[in-house]
Amino acid sequence: MKRWSAVLAVSTVLALCGSCDGKKADRPARAQLRKTGAALVEVIPSEGQLPYCMLYTVSEKGIIRQLTLTRENRSIRCDPNRPVANTSFRIPVQEGKVRMYIFFSDDRIPAGPVAQQLYDLRGQDRINAMDLRLPGRVYVETLEFSPEESAPPVTGAVVGSHGEVDAGTTNGNGTGGAPVLPDGGTLDGPGASEVSP
Repeated sequence: MKRWSAVLAVSTVLALCGSCDGKKADRPARAQLRKTGAALVEVIPSEGQLPYCMLYTVSEKGIIRQLTLTRENRSIRCDPNRPVANTSFRIPVQEGKVRMYIFFSDDRIPAGPVAQQLYDLRGQDRINAMDLRLPGRVYVETLEFSPEESAPPVTGAVVGSHGEVDAGTTNGNGTGGAPVLPDGGTLDGPGASEVSP
C-alpha cells in the first residue's frame, strides 16, 4: 500500500511540474526588440507590464553596460508599446552578441545595487528576479541581440565646373579617383555607365 502511495505522489508531482513548465514556456514576452540598424535596437515593453524599467546588457566578452542612465540613477518610466527612453540603443559590434536584461518594477529602484548584483551573477546563464535582492515587485525579461557591421557610407567625388570628376578628391572610401559604386565598380571601370555629351 505504501509503494502505491509513493508512486501516486511522484506521478502527481511530475504532472504538476510538467504543467508548470508548459505555462512558463507559454508566457508572452514582457518586451520585444526592434532592430533599427545594423547595431541599433529599440526595446518595446509589452502591454500590462509594471510601469518602471531599467536596461542592462552583458556582452559575450563579459562587459556590462547600463543603457538607461539618468541623473538620479534610478529606473525610468516605461510606457507599453513605445520604445524605452524613446531611443534606439547602439550595441558595440566588437563586444559581440549581448544578453539584454530588462528589469520591470512597480516603483523606481536605484540602479547601483542592480548593477552590482549583475556583476556578481555575470557567470550565470540566466538571471531571474529571485536571484536579486530588490524592493517591491520586480520582473526580469532576458532577450538577446547580435550587432552587425554596417556598410561604410559612400559620399561620392567632387564634380568640377565642366562636369569632370576632380581626381584629387576622396571618393568615400578614403582614396582619390573615381567613386566606387555599390556593385563594386567605378565610374570608369566595371559597372560604369556611359554618359553621352
